[in-house]
Amino acid sequence: MTEENITHFPKAQHSSAQQELTQCAQALSQLHLTELFAENNTRFQDFSLRFEQLFLDYSKQRIDLPIVQQLIRLAEQQQLKAWIQALFSEKTINYTEQRAAMHWALRLPEQSVEFPELAEQVQQQLQRMYALVEKIHAGQYRGATGEVIQDVVNIGVGGSDLGPLMATHALSDFKVKTAKPLHVHFVSTMDGSQLSDLLHQLRPETTLFIISSKSFGTIDTLSNAQTVRLWLEKALGQQDKVVKNHFIGVSTKADKMTAWGIAPNKQFLLWDWVGGRYSLWSCIGLPIALSIGVQGFQQFLAGAHAIDQHFRTTEFSQNIPVLMGLLGVWNSNFLDVQTHAVLPYDGRLKYFAAYLQQLEMESNGKSIQRNGQKVTMNTCPIVWGEVGPNAQHAFYQLLHQGTHTVSCDFIAPIQRYNTQQFTYVENASALIEQHHLALSNCLAQSRLLAFGNQALDQSELDHLPIYKQYAGNQASSTLLVDELNPYSLGMLIACYEHKVFVQSVIWNINPFDQWGVEKGKEIANQLLPILNGQQHHLPELDASTQGLLKILLGK
Repeated sequence: MTEENITHFPKAQHSSAQQELTQCAQALSQLHLTELFAENNTRFQDFSLRFEQLFLDYSKQRIDLPIVQQLIRLAEQQQLKAWIQALFSEKTINYTEQRAAMHWALRLPEQSVEFPELAEQVQQQLQRMYALVEKIHAGQYRGATGEVIQDVVNIGVGGSDLGPLMATHALSDFKVKTAKPLHVHFVSTMDGSQLSDLLHQLRPETTLFIISSKSFGTIDTLSNAQTVRLWLEKALGQQDKVVKNHFIGVSTKADKMTAWGIAPNKQFLLWDWVGGRYSLWSCIGLPIALSIGVQGFQQFLAGAHAIDQHFRTTEFSQNIPVLMGLLGVWNSNFLDVQTHAVLPYDGRLKYFAAYLQQLEMESNGKSIQRNGQKVTMNTCPIVWGEVGPNAQHAFYQLLHQGTHTVSCDFIAPIQRYNTQQFTYVENASALIEQHHLALSNCLAQSRLLAFGNQALDQSELDHLPIYKQYAGNQASSTLLVDELNPYSLGMLIACYEHKVFVQSVIWNINPFDQWGVEKGKEIANQLLPILNGQQHHLPELDASTQGLLKILLGK
């Protein structure tokens, strides 16, 4: 695939594979998952895969072997292999912004033979970040008054918040010991509520703030940063010294960071080929490294790189991200399943569904193809979810007996509470039993969703009123990790990144821009002067906005 034809390739909606898949879907509509399992004694073996620490069971998806073969054929007709090669290159596949999409380069090995210059660029910034992490961990980084930093606050929004927040929470068991206790916090909301609550708990003398903003122009982030700056200056005075000692900047814009007052040696750089929702692998991941240490962060990157290689080199029938992507296409475009639930059975993955909402819906929530024409098939489903044990008491009623068809990803670690981190727990066996309770619920819920009444005790089924019965036939996949650790979390995130890319290729859309996000921010900036009293006449706005503004202004 050349640079010139990067925006053009056959349309999925006109492919012969799609026509075959449409016919398969019509035939499948007469079959229940119970029947598919009854027809194939080796269904679990046929529709499951292991790669290193990840295991994918997709046998509860509403598929059979011919459907999988046709989905792979669809991927081939859409030139997925060529697009994967284009992704792992410096080509401008993000054509609307004239950029490459090289987030994979952020996890290249230090001595990369294939991409030595890219690896050197990335390592230069990572090594600077590692030096800062080790200095803070050793208790050698001090604030303006000479006291040791003990709290670090990440100020960001979107990818500069969701990724680091999710990973830091997920890897809380791997928090490293430091010279003095170190606490990492996150602030993202523009209304100041998070920041107000947090500042009451912190001491200005011992708090360091990270301003994470790719553009260093996001008003949410800069507003919070300015509030913090005033808080520090009021408490500590000495404006230059305060900014120098209490702020770190992470951005593509060195000039803007310098203008704000951040010293050059406290600035970490990104590249415009890093999308915000893919940036946690870069110095945007500083909060993660502060939590799990340099070696932990390196393992995090290594796990993602392992999936990169798996995605690039493994045939589609054995390729976990490819199959995850194609199964999503099958559900959305052929079975008309327009919502997808992410259900981790591990409290450490509390923020994983929210992270995937941005990754998937900001990437593939598009309706214009690369060739400039409107899509004629559904693109990204609505992605939502919650930690499974909590979700069971919230929305599983809808999953089991509602009128909506929802596909699900169940995610769980095989082992927990048996590593060295938990040798101090007096009653470790009780915690292991709790983990088994979570696993039993994970398996039970996916079983009931798939098989419905057939999962019940048949002796009682005859006496059950209809409102206690279950139709089943709801598709799900189960992703198991041997243990939730930095390496396996890196693998898991990279799997979903590449799943999103696979689907973008099938749908012929650009997953790397987000123009729908930008315009809302622009309009907000037009309205802000009115609310601040800097502009007194109302421009030509719609009646609703004018009416609401008058109420807000007390007119």
